[in-house]
Amino acid sequence: MAQTSANKPSKHYIVLLNVHGLIRARDLELGSDADTGGQTKYVLELAEALAKNKNVARVDLLTRQVIDQNVSDDYALEREKVSAAAQIVRLPCGPKRYLRKESLWPYLDCFADNVLRYIRSHGLMPSVIHAHYADAGYVGCRVASLLDVPLVFTGHSLGREKQRLLLEKGQSAESIEEKYNISTRIEAEEETLSFASLVIASTSQEVDAQYARYDHYQPSRKKVIPPGTDISKFYPPNAHLSKLPIHTEVDKFLSDPKKPVILALARPDERKNLAGLLRAYGNSEKLQSLANLVIVAGNRDKIAELDRGARNVWRELIALIDEFDLYGKVAYPKKHKPEQVADIYRMAAHRKGVFVNSALTEPFGLTLIEAAATGLPVVATDDGGPQEIIRNCKHGVLVNALDDKDIVKGLLHILAKPKQWQQYSQQGRAGAQKYYTWEGHAQRYIDCVDSLLGSQIKSKNIQARRVKKISTDRILISDIDGTLIGDTKALQQLKELLTQHESYAGFGVATGRTIKMTLDVLNEWNMPIPDILITSVGTEIYYGPNIAYDMGWHQLIDHRWEPRRLREFMHDEKGVRLQEGYKQRTFKVSYDVDASFTGVKGLRTRLRKAGLHTNIVYSHGQYLDLLPLRASKGFAVRYFADKWGISLEKILVAGDSGNDLDMMVGRTMGVVVGNHEKELEKLRDLERVYFAQGDHANGILEAINYFDFYAPNPAH
Repeated sequence: MAQTSANKPSKHYIVLLNVHGLIRARDLELGSDADTGGQTKYVLELAEALAKNKNVARVDLLTRQVIDQNVSDDYALEREKVSAAAQIVRLPCGPKRYLRKESLWPYLDCFADNVLRYIRSHGLMPSVIHAHYADAGYVGCRVASLLDVPLVFTGHSLGREKQRLLLEKGQSAESIEEKYNISTRIEAEEETLSFASLVIASTSQEVDAQYARYDHYQPSRKKVIPPGTDISKFYPPNAHLSKLPIHTEVDKFLSDPKKPVILALARPDERKNLAGLLRAYGNSEKLQSLANLVIVAGNRDKIAELDRGARNVWRELIALIDEFDLYGKVAYPKKHKPEQVADIYRMAAHRKGVFVNSALTEPFGLTLIEAAATGLPVVATDDGGPQEIIRNCKHGVLVNALDDKDIVKGLLHILAKPKQWQQYSQQGRAGAQKYYTWEGHAQRYIDCVDSLLGSQIKSKNIQARRVKKISTDRILISDIDGTLIGDTKALQQLKELLTQHESYAGFGVATGRTIKMTLDVLNEWNMPIPDILITSVGTEIYYGPNIAYDMGWHQLIDHRWEPRRLREFMHDEKGVRLQEGYKQRTFKVSYDVDASFTGVKGLRTRLRKAGLHTNIVYSHGQYLDLLPLRASKGFAVRYFADKWGISLEKILVAGDSGNDLDMMVGRTMGVVVGNHEKELEKLRDLERVYFAQGDHANGILEAINYFDFYAPNPAH
C-alpha cells in the first residue's frame, strides 16, 4: 500500500476513532444505553462504505476494548473483521469495565498513546485520522499531530448545543456540569476545531448554527456530507408483512391493532423527549382515536437494571401511560433485534402511520432517512438535521418539540389526510434514493480527502526510526528547576545511579529554559550532558553530547505558527509583559503576568476567535508561554520516544509545575516531587503517577524505587 510509481499514488488508509459506546461488526446494540445510538451505527456503516470505495485500501476503526461480564464478550476481542478491507481494532483505555463516555476523560491520553503505538506497529501512515465525537477529537489531536497527518472531525452531538437546550429546559448549569462534564467536552471540541483540517457535518444547519457557537469557527474547513442509508435493507412494505414477528410483539399491547401507528424509535435518553411525545398523545383525544402510539426505545429485561438515565426515562413513560390511562393505545415492546429495525418502519408504513422524532435537538436524524426509504412520512423536531432532511425528501413536517400542541398538529396534518400521507410517502422514497446513499457519501468523502491532501502521497510506509543509542531501552526525563536541582546531596545520589545504569538507561531533561540556560545550569550543578534536551517548554529538541538540533521536530511544530501576528495580538492584553529578548525563541513567545491578568480561559477564547493556533502554558502562577499547537513537553517526549524506539511505559518523567503536566498523562511513568505546584494536584487519581514525599531529586529517587525503574531486563 506504499507508493506504486513516481506518478501514481497508492490507495488511502483511513483511521476512524470512535472511543465510547459498544460497537461491533454485527448486531449493534442500538439503544442499550445513552452511548449506543445513531453514532455507532453511522461510524460502522461509514467504515463499510469507505472500504468498498475503489480508492481505499484499508479502514481501521479504533475503539475502546471492554472486558466486562455485564456486556458481550465481543467487545473484548482485539480485532474484528468488518469486511475484506475494514476491521475494528480495540485498544485499552483505562479500566477494563464498560464506562459511560462522561467517565472516560481521565483515560484518553493513555488511549492516544495506544493508538499511536498501534499505528506504528504495522508501519503504514494513514491518509487521515477521522475522529468522531469530542472524546475522539481529543485523542485525534494528539495522534494526528505526532504523525503529521490531517485530522478530520465529526462532532455528531456538540456540547454547546446540548448545554443550551438543557438550560432552556430548566436544568441548572451546575447539574449539567456534574452529569455531563460539559466544560471538559466543550474545551475538547474547541481544541479539536483548532487542530482539524476538515470538519465533516451532516447538514448545513450544523455548520451555520451549531459549529458557529465555537470560538474557532472557520466555515471554509467544514464540508456537508449527509450520511447514507442501506437501501437494500430499508424499502417499502409488501403484502406479506402481516406475518412478521414484530407485529406480534407490538399488537399484544393494543386493543385495536389495525389503527395507524405513530412510531417513535429512539434510545431511552431524556434528550430524545419521548415523555414529551407521550404527553402530547395523552392530551389529544382526537389523536388517540386516529392512531396507536408505538415506542421502541432500546432493549430491556428489567427497568430497574437499566443505567440511571434509561431507568429514569422508562419510569417516567410508564407513569405517564398510567396517568393518561393509555392502556391498549400505547405499545412499548421490551426487545427487538437489529435486523428487525427495518421491519418496524415497514410495519408503521403498512398501517399508514407516521414516524415521529421529538428530540430536543437532532444533530442529523438518520432515522428520518430510514423512514423515508421505507415510505413512512415523518414529523420531526425543528432543531438540527431534520430541517435539511425534510427539505430534501419532502416527506413530512417540522414541529417545535417543546410544544405539545404543535406535535399534535403535525401528526394530525398527516394522519387525517390520506392523500397527504401518500404524497409524503412517495416523495420520501425518491428523496432517500437521490440524496442519501452510502456509496455517494463515501465518494464525496474521498473527494474531500483528495482535495485536502493535494499532491501528497496517500497511504505510505512510516519511515524507520533513527535510534541514537541502540542499547537504551528506558530513560529518565526530568524538569530542571524545582525538580532536578535544589538538593545537592540527593542530586549526587541520582547522578551515581545514572552512571551505574548508563549502559541501558538514558537521561534527559525537559525544561522551560533555553538551550544555553540549560547547559549553564547543568554545568553549575556538575551534571553530565543528557542524552536528550527538551528545551524552551518543549519547542526545541537537542541530542547530547554534541547538542545536535532536531530539525524534524522544528518542521513538525511549525504548522500554523504565526509568532508576529501573535505578538501584535498580545500587545493590548492586560496583565502581561513580554519577557527579555533572550527568553524568546522561534517557537516560544513568553510573558510575565501580574495580578491584573484576566486568566488563561479568557485569553484562549480571544486567541481562537482571532484565528491564532496557540498552545498556552501557564506555570508557577506568573509565567505565560505561547507555543505552536503541536508543541509541549508531553508531545516532545512522545516524538522522541517514537524516534528512539523506546516504549512509553519505560519512560519516567519528573516535574513540579503546570508545564510538566502533559508529560505525565498517558502511558509514561510520572513522578510529582514533594515541592510541586498545586497545578499538578489534578493528577493524583492517575494510576501511573506517583506523588513523592521528598522534594527535588529526593522525589525522583523515591519514584525510581517505587517503579523499580532500573530493574534489569533479561538481556542486561
